[in-house]
Amino acid sequence: MSATESRTASTAAGTKPASRRNEKVGQVVSTKMQKTIVVEVEMRKAHAKYKRIVRSTRKFYAHDEQNTARLGDVVRIRETRPLSKLKRWNLEEIVRLSALAQVQEAEAAAGISAEV
Repeated sequence: MSATESRTASTAAGTKPASRRNEKVGQVVSTKMQKTIVVEVEMRKAHAKYKRIVRSTRKFYAHDEQNTARLGDVVRIRETRPLSKLKRWNLEEIVRLSALAQVQEAEAAAGISAEV
């Protein structure tokens, strides 16, 4: 069985083939651009010599088509083709809403129901 036949067989059976695109989970630190968010991902790695866990952070620019992510949200981003000079990631899903976003949504819902 060749590689293409096995791929077609797995999709025919209803199982989704594993994506080879890289995924990361991080926190939204900026939403000031249109359809773009900046996600800060924290990486923890053991030091080569001292074996102590070292924390490092890196920022990624991700495409957010509907502008759904808010500041402080924890999101999952997936690698994609280059969309601009810096954007190589796409917003996959919002894992957890920030406390500030939840309060704003509650106030907005209360304001709408109070007006009606």
